Amino acid sequence: MKIIDRLREDRINISFEVFPPKTDAGFESVLKAVDEIGALNPAFISVTYGAGGGTSRNTVSIASHIRHDLGVESLAHLTCASSTKEVVGQVIEELKREGIENVLALRGDIPHDAAFPISNRYQYACELIEDIKLRGDFCIGAACYPEGHVENEHKKDDIRYLKEKVDCGVDFLTTQMFFDNSIFYNFLYRIREAGIMVPVLPGIMPVTNGKQIKRICELSGTALPQRFRAIVDRFGDNPKAMQRAGAVYASDQIIDLLANGIENIHVYSMNKPETARAIMSNLSEVI
Repeated sequence: MKIIDRLREDRINISFEVFPPKTDAGFESVLKAVDEIGALNPAFISVTYGAGGGTSRNTVSIASHIRHDLGVESLAHLTCASSTKEVVGQVIEELKREGIENVLALRGDIPHDAAFPISNRYQYACELIEDIKLRGDFCIGAACYPEGHVENEHKKDDIRYLKEKVDCGVDFLTTQMFFDNSIFYNFLYRIREAGIMVPVLPGIMPVTNGKQIKRICELSGTALPQRFRAIVDRFGDNPKAMQRAGAVYASDQIIDLLANGIENIHVYSMNKPETARAIMSNLSEVI
């Protein structure tokens, strides 16, 4: 089933995200976590992409397992900045062979050890999106940034580039993580004013590790509300307490989104079924 068809249904959709192991040795442990998350009956599970080699193959394998063995729809990430067009083409063909209908098309981080762009690689996500459209009948998702992309100085430029990307053939968008829902509501208003009308899934990150938040802010430029900072300051050095507090904060964000009519929500659960279970338990009487 194409995810866009699921998103158009009159229902609440909660989805989760996992990532493949960095080496084949960790495949079984990741698969176990995926199985536990799949048992929560999410709308879909997205699988992040490892550039080149075994990790990209694992993306396809895990996405196939989710769809065919667990009976849950899967969304395979496809990141192009660190992979050649030939490699990307091979992955697309693998996805088609495995019957994977949904792809999240991303440029990805620019490699630090190479010039960019390179002639045999995509420079922008829109180029990848156009190529995917030509190669098969996929439902295509893309990323968006409520607080602005770190590489763009002005938010109006960010929205203009997003409109160009959507016009290339994007069916739905998923946001970068945010910790203040007002940021998402303002972003949604601005992109609708710009004519971007595809479904937008807010991306919620349950922070379960105090050290994790520093790296999140460095990579994404995400603003941290004082309420969230207080939680990290108080519980960041206590892993069990931080895990519970992070799940509760994420659950509160989701409940507020649902109360304001947002019915499609993506949770960056990564490979933490215990966190996914805690969130679904907190939402049990709401959804």
